[in-house]
Amino acid sequence: MTATPIAVVTGASSGIGAATARSLAAAGYHVVLTARRKDRVEAIATELTDAGHRATAHPLDVTDRAAVDAFAASLDSSGPVKVLVNNAGGALGADSVATGDPADWRQMYEVNVIGTLNLTQALLPALTASGDGTVVILSSTAGHGTYEGGAGYVAAKHGAHVLAETLRLEIVGTPVRVVEIAPGMVKTEGFAATRFRGDAEKAAKVYEGVAEPLTAEDVADTVTWAVTRPAHVNIDLLIVRPRAQASNTKVHRQH
Repeated sequence: MTATPIAVVTGASSGIGAATARSLAAAGYHVVLTARRKDRVEAIATELTDAGHRATAHPLDVTDRAAVDAFAASLDSSGPVKVLVNNAGGALGADSVATGDPADWRQMYEVNVIGTLNLTQALLPALTASGDGTVVILSSTAGHGTYEGGAGYVAAKHGAHVLAETLRLEIVGTPVRVVEIAPGMVKTEGFAATRFRGDAEKAAKVYEGVAEPLTAEDVADTVTWAVTRPAHVNIDLLIVRPRAQASNTKVHRQH
């Protein structure tokens, strides 16, 4: 009997991560959900197992390297690790370069870049040993274009983009693909609220007048499509925006 392939999804407690876990579970993967919020990842894992899928919750802070290494070791006998979706990340603040808080910049870099580095380094041996592994890095259109008031997040996502691009060069010839998915405007329950530190009014303005921003499910569907291509097909980079968004600074808003 062939073991069910494992897909590890970070930041799986809500938003794109949770939607990706649901989508990959439906595609036949044993999904391992990681995030800091223990209650949330356990609830989603229970939801998936109740629906007949294979899912395991593992509370994890991706910036804690010792915890990441212990997590990777715990997967050794669980089955082939085929997919890693580096989704943990997020934005803090919308300050200018002149006024931005270095602590916010540091935290965004730690989660978006160092967290991705930690999981990728820890799981790359297992992904390689599987004979057909895929590393997915959820960056952002912020990693491909700058905008005012977002330099800390833009810098972190540029870092994530360069990590993906460099890794692909370095491991070519091994049985591991490196896929970067860069979403544009996605309306999830937490992204803008976190960025504006719980200010619901500011968060709502991000999407004001935009009839159909992307949903978490739209991005999850894109991730699953890229992962389930034939093994020789690598989707290097996929930028995904809603039709109403032409660039980071050009958005059609209905009034």
